[in-house]
Amino acid sequence: MPIVWRVGDVFKALADPTRRTILDELTERNGQTLFEICARLLTNHGIGPSRQAISQHLDVLEAAGLVETRREGRYKFHYIDTRPLEPIFERWLGKPHTDREPA
Repeated sequence: MPIVWRVGDVFKALADPTRRTILDELTERNGQTLFEICARLLTNHGIGPSRQAISQHLDVLEAAGLVETRREGRYKFHYIDTRPLEPIFERWLGKPHTDREPA
């Protein structure tokens, strides 16, 4: 059975600038723990919310399908997954452009 993502969940997840920054960090270095993500957000962006707040952001990203997790022992690693963006891309960006002016 194929995985189905709700586009609204993806937009909701991407609406928050901290969540977009988390995705930027995972794009830069995939497979990070919560501790590593928090450290990189503080060091690279001056974003210093609590680990609990970042964990909640990661939960939203995971619910939208944009982050996958894998446990190794007591560590939980977070990975970016761009597949939920594909329907959005196909809907608006994957179509050929027309020379027609907007109404």
